[in-house]
Amino acid sequence: MTRVYLASPFFNDHEIETVAKVEEILRGKGLNVWSPREHQLDRHEVGSQAWSLDIFHNDIKFIRAADIMVTVYHGNYSDSGTAFECGVAYACNVPNIVVHVGEDSNLMIHEGAHANVTLEELKDYDFEELASNRYSGKMF
Repeated sequence: MTRVYLASPFFNDHEIETVAKVEEILRGKGLNVWSPREHQLDRHEVGSQAWSLDIFHNDIKFIRAADIMVTVYHGNYSDSGTAFECGVAYACNVPNIVVHVGEDSNLMIHEGAHANVTLEELKDYDFEELASNRYSGKMF
């Protein structure tokens, strides 16, 4: 079963609602989805250095173990953590399918992507074929 690391911000209701939709779409396709939103570590006090290191190393471990990354991208400057995860995936040769839900994009995200899709296009995206494409929308 294809292992997917789902990178996304989840700091407000809109972001949580959007990533939950993507989780549902991906699982509906039979993919094994690992979403950090669903795996918050609670061994340490939230906001402590120990908590920070725990989250960081755990997320990196699951990015490296993934066959594919799917990124929910809310546009230029949407979340620095998500952008970092995209860079790690690129460096680890993990193909990244970027789901554009914002109005624009930063070139470092869309040029580093294997494919750029909208939320609607994700519903029909074939994860067996893993077609590649270029971003054609507005940049910052």
